[in-house]
Amino acid sequence: MKKSKAPLILNSIFWGIISIFVISTVLMQPEKITMKDYFLSIGVFGLLNVSIFYINYIFLIPEFVKKRKKYWVYILLFVVTIIAVVLVKTVIAVLNPIEILHYVMDGKLKERSVNEFVIVSCFVAGFFLVSSGIVRFMVDWFDSERVQRNLESERREMELQFLKSQLNPHFLFNSLNNIYSLAYQKSDKTADAIMKLSEIMRYMIYESNTPTVALSKEVDYLKNYIELQKIRFKDGAFIEMTLNGEIDDQKIVPLMLISFVENAFKHGVVTDANEPVKIDIIANQKILHFSVINKKNNQNKDAQGGVGLPNVERRLQLIYPDRYKLNVVNSPTHYTCELMIDI
Repeated sequence: MKKSKAPLILNSIFWGIISIFVISTVLMQPEKITMKDYFLSIGVFGLLNVSIFYINYIFLIPEFVKKRKKYWVYILLFVVTIIAVVLVKTVIAVLNPIEILHYVMDGKLKERSVNEFVIVSCFVAGFFLVSSGIVRFMVDWFDSERVQRNLESERREMELQFLKSQLNPHFLFNSLNNIYSLAYQKSDKTADAIMKLSEIMRYMIYESNTPTVALSKEVDYLKNYIELQKIRFKDGAFIEMTLNGEIDDQKIVPLMLISFVENAFKHGVVTDANEPVKIDIIANQKILHFSVINKKNNQNKDAQGGVGLPNVERRLQLIYPDRYKLNVVNSPTHYTCELMIDI
């Protein structure tokens, strides 16, 4: 899993703001600042502030808040850390009063009391500890969101692969049944049926392993499937496929349309020349309109059913959420499936 950039970004933003504040404060000082002033105020005190920031960020919060859930221990260590760093700063200030406790205001030398220094140091230490906690929890939140997105993406991919794995054996099972029937009848069409199935399986195995394919390839796949199905009908199968629009320029998720055509052959009447199965595909730059209309075969109950339309609709929900519309009309005489996808 790709490493998160949230810790680097958030820490950089925080310390960038602190650096700007420190530089601005130094530039606004009216008196000349000596190297010892820099060393103590920015170097030593800055190092102490950075240290307590990362002690809280790296150790205290992960160990006592996230891992052990010992909040009272954390609060105690939080207070102890403030006391320790203030104590160290106060000792340094008392030993170096000119550089730390003395300051110039309105052209006059003034002296900050030790008590005032202690109070200010407590606020500064508290600020860095609280800030480290805020940065830490923001990092954890962003990482948690990233992990959830990755898990959801992986879940969707696994589910799509599972649905696709259901579709392929389902189609193969039906096609092999048809070829078996031809072979059993010693039909001369058996070899042609095997060749068509080979072309279809090549598409399903090799060419459909990408997120999208050219709509023209999916149409060719449907045509091969229809030709394969026609072979098993002695009296002929009557299918009218109409193509309009930008078929060559659009893309679609592979194996999305086959179940609609398959259901027409499986549950409908395809041998009536007066009422052929009608397949319409219209594509433009934004919308794919696909419809299948077939006369119902009321004698074909097919108790086993199959993956069929529930599989397709689940894939549509995963891949095209809020970008598709599926209308199914089941009248006494005809079955109509109409799919519109925002591509």
